[in-house]
Amino acid sequence: MLDFRNLVVAELVPSRTGMTVVTGENGAGKTSLLEAIGYGSTLRSFRASPREALVRAGAERAIVRLEVADGARQQLVEAEIVPGRRDRVQLNRQRVGRAEELLEALRVTVFTPDDLALVKGPPEGRRDYLDDVLESAHPRLGALRRTVERVLRQRNTLLRQGVGRITPEVIATLEVWDAQLATAGEQLATARAQLAEDLSPYARGAFARLTRLDDPLELSYRRSFDGSLAEALAQSREEDLRRGITTVGPQRDDLGISAGGLDARTRLSQGRQRSVTLALRLAAHEVVTENAGSRPVLLLDDAFSELDEAAAAALLDELPTGQAILTTAGPLPPGAKPASTLRLEEGRLE
Repeated sequence: MLDFRNLVVAELVPSRTGMTVVTGENGAGKTSLLEAIGYGSTLRSFRASPREALVRAGAERAIVRLEVADGARQQLVEAEIVPGRRDRVQLNRQRVGRAEELLEALRVTVFTPDDLALVKGPPEGRRDYLDDVLESAHPRLGALRRTVERVLRQRNTLLRQGVGRITPEVIATLEVWDAQLATAGEQLATARAQLAEDLSPYARGAFARLTRLDDPLELSYRRSFDGSLAEALAQSREEDLRRGITTVGPQRDDLGISAGGLDARTRLSQGRQRSVTLALRLAAHEVVTENAGSRPVLLLDDAFSELDEAAAAALLDELPTGQAILTTAGPLPPGAKPASTLRLEEGRLE
């Protein structure tokens, strides 16, 4: 990595099969290191930061270069991030046209302290979780996700323009966007609902082992509409035109989460909520592994810092085998056996 966030230059050679631990003070750039690796897989920041923030202050560009080995297969991912311009991304020296092409080279599962927002936060975070897992498990669904986002932008722009001046032209154009949203939105909602079913047994098992409780964890996909999306859009058209926004569709759906019959968002303690988020990440890792045929790289950003000793030990036992990179500012939990340990200081890896 070169000039990524506060990383001046960093070359990481992690253990191929075990856990690599990166230590350092807060602000040293540990999260940035994992963020750069994640960016090389998805071209998105797992911190939801704008691209411009990824380039070190005073630098013209940031460079991420990842060499990926899967058995005898060697692949090279290169990304150049320049503010104000499109990323220049290559896979094996060939220009990448779509972000999902990188998933064929590298998949990651990210654990961060901010994951608590998956449970406590608004539905948008849970929808993004489902869509990210869908895209990692089935890269072709990335195109469906972007189609829905594009149609929604166009439809909402039209709705805002149509407020107070509904003309035959507005209605005719609205019908075009409705037809496209009905098709793509229904497909996305169906894929999310199936994913929630696929995740459930893995999440339920991980939660039980993490908490050692008999309170079953339940996931359910909650649609914002009944029946077909085409019918729902037709029924909500008057309201949509009045408010200038699309009120039904996959952009309004949610992932319901409960434990022992209690709503995880409002009725669980923060410690139990954190166990739910860990279970969701572990479940996602297993579903992606099952569909991709190989295990994603685990990126654990200070994952043990908010856990008590018992919870940390449980998570350590629950971590799947494979390559993992863990950052920490403090000591590791008892029982952790890293394959290698490195230290990051002032944006440089030692």
